[in-house]
Order: sequence, then structure tokens, then C-alpha cells
Amino acid sequence: MNGVPSPVAGSIALSQTSASQASLPSASLSSDGIAAASVLPPVQLLTGLGLAVAGVVAFSLRPVIIKLAYRYNVDPVTLIMLRMVFALPFFLGMALWSGARKGERGPVSGRDLALTIGLGITGYYAASFCDFLGLRYVSAGMGRLLLFLYPTIVVILSAMFLGKRIGLREVVALVVSYAGVALVVWSEVGTGHPNFMAGAGLVFMGAFLYSVYLVGSSRVVQRIGSMRFTAYAMTAACLCCILQFAVLRPLSALDLPLPVYGLSAVMAVVCTVLPVLMTAEALRRVGPNLVALSGAIGPVAAAVFGYVALAEPMGWLQLAGAALTVAGVMIITLWKTA
Repeated sequence: MNGVPSPVAGSIALSQTSASQASLPSASLSSDGIAAASVLPPVQLLTGLGLAVAGVVAFSLRPVIIKLAYRYNVDPVTLIMLRMVFALPFFLGMALWSGARKGERGPVSGRDLALTIGLGITGYYAASFCDFLGLRYVSAGMGRLLLFLYPTIVVILSAMFLGKRIGLREVVALVVSYAGVALVVWSEVGTGHPNFMAGAGLVFMGAFLYSVYLVGSSRVVQRIGSMRFTAYAMTAACLCCILQFAVLRPLSALDLPLPVYGLSAVMAVVCTVLPVLMTAEALRRVGPNLVALSGAIGPVAAAVFGYVALAEPMGWLQLAGAALTVAGVMIITLWKTA
């Protein structure tokens, strides 16, 4: 699975991440993929790579914007609801448009619809909420780095539930990735928020839930189409966030400074909707191999944004740990399976 959480976001972005990527959990940068990229027209190659990088960078802004919004004393329940309210019209439009696309027409079975809703709630509502909660206590760069671990979690879950064999390559990648995270955590323990470890645990839980979504979604995507799956899953997640706010908060919680609404709109459009669309178009133009390669920019971009916008520390231990984690994830994401 590539490292764009558009998603993914991705998230991944997410980072994210779009469901187009969810249907490619084992994408690898093989020599065939590199050769195929080398024969693409230059304009198509540059445009596709530009879109992929832009999607990663846009998603990487999300933790920084969340941290900026928290400066206005908005709580996570309200903030994630505002993000989803601004994003919902786009995904409703995407659902209508995808239903008319050639190849994604026709009814969706009740079973596939239920699976899509359940996976959307898991991967886009529950995972995002854990991320929002955790970012109260960890830096933006740390949060993005922990989310970037999701391909390693996918490998473990696939071995446990899908019978996928974990080879030497995966073992090396897991050791390198988590050694990098341990180094970053060790460098920040005692220097950040008193609840730093709880925050890191919440963000990691978000990465785990997003990995569950990826592992569970690939076959559903094949049946109903990637764009329609993403639209339905995101719509379900948006409605969950709105319902959660209606149950847990009074309307007076919306009496917030205007910048909170502006930041929420930016988070919805720039950090959620645009990465989905840009990554989907990049996949169409250059394929998953090169899109996967661009995912390595995510943690670096988040760390730089955090340093510039939030004055977060960026010492050599954080950089070394981030480099190890990115290297480990890239081993899983990009190397051709033996």
C-alpha cells in the first residue's frame, strides 16, 4: 500500500487517502513500474508527479491546521464536526457523479453498502477522531510520522487475517520503522505535553484503525468502484461526526472565533477533498508506483510546516528517527516483492 493517505490521507493523509489507493494495498515500485514511468510523455509524467506531491503536501498541512485551531480553545468533537460539515457537500457531489461514471453504474448490494458504511466509520470517523484527540498532546510532525506507519500495520494485519507471508524484507522494514519511531518518541518524552504518551497512543490507534479500513476495503472497492466507495465511506463518516456533535455538544459550542471556521474550511477543502482528487488523478496519469514514491515527502513536509507555523522543535534526533521511519515504510511500499 502506498504512503499517500489522500490518503493517505492520505493520510493519510486522510494524510492521508483515497480509496483508489485502498484497492492497491500491495503496490510496489518494481523495475517494471520504473520502466513504464520512463516512457510516459514528459508533460504527463511531470503533471502526474506534481499532483501526487501536491496531494501529499496538502494532506500534511492537516495536523498543523488542527494545532492552530486548538489555540482558540475549540474541542476535538466540535472541530472534527466543522471539518466534515464543510467537506460533506463535496463528497455528496462525488457520490452523485460516481454513480453516473461508466464502470461504476448499477446498484450496490445491501451487503456492500453496509461494509462501505462500516469501513468508512472505522477509517474516516474513528481513525480521524483518534488523530484529532492525540494532536492535543503531540507535535504535528510526530502525529504525521505515527500516521505514516500504517503500511507496516497493514502488513501485520494482512499476515494475521489474509494469510500473507511476512518475509525478510518486511521484518527488516518493521524493525527499521519502529526503531525510528522509538527514537523520535524518546527524544520528545519529558520535553512536550505531560500527556505525550497518551497522545502518541491515540494517534497510533488512528493509524491502526485506518489500516483496518484498508485491509477490509480492497475487495469492496473492486465490486463497487473506487470513487463511489470513497464518496459513500466519507459521507458516512461525515454524518457520524455531525451526529456525535449533536449528541455531545450544545449549539452554543458553535460560538467560536471566526478563524476557527476559516481553518476548518481550509482543512476540509485543502487537506481533505483536494488530496483525494489530486491523488486519484495522479494515479490515473502515472500509476501507483510513482504516487507511492511521493508519500515519503509527507512526514518531512509536516515537520517543516510544524517548525515554521508552530515553532515546533526539529533537532537531529527527530530528523534521524523520521529518516529511519520513512526508510522502513518505503522498504515495504516501494521495493519489489521477492
